Amino acid sequence: MAFNFPAVTYIVALISDAFLIFFSIFHVIAFDELKTDYKNPIDQCNSLNPLVIPEYLLHLFFNVLFLFAGEWFSLLLNIPLIAYHVFRYKNRPVMSGPGLYDPTSIMNADTLSKCQREGWIKLAVYLLSFFYYLYGMISSLIST
Repeated sequence: MAFNFPAVTYIVALISDAFLIFFSIFHVIAFDELKTDYKNPIDQCNSLNPLVIPEYLLHLFFNVLFLFAGEWFSLLLNIPLIAYHVFRYKNRPVMSGPGLYDPTSIMNADTLSKCQREGWIKLAVYLLSFFYYLYGMISSLIST
């Protein structure tokens, strides 16, 4: 059985998406802990901020692979989330390091609920994408 480039792209996307699902679950749990006062905002932001850039780069990486493989529909499905990531990072609070979450403003009720909703939506998108990538991998392997 020979792998073609789209099949390899979908395999990389599946593995990467599993990590992105992990990041999203961590995001949801972290904001739930913050909401219920299990952790303080400084520790929570220190654990969440280092994961922002790897999440964005991982998502961008397999979408570049989709671009090179000519998987236009898969790329089209991911363009809104990539645009949201760029928008979100461009409009982040002024901070000394990389990341999105500022400990001084994270405990505001509207910011906390927005971040928690963002985590749930990303989790849903990554889960649906996982099954689509699984379908794409199988269909590209069958067509070889």
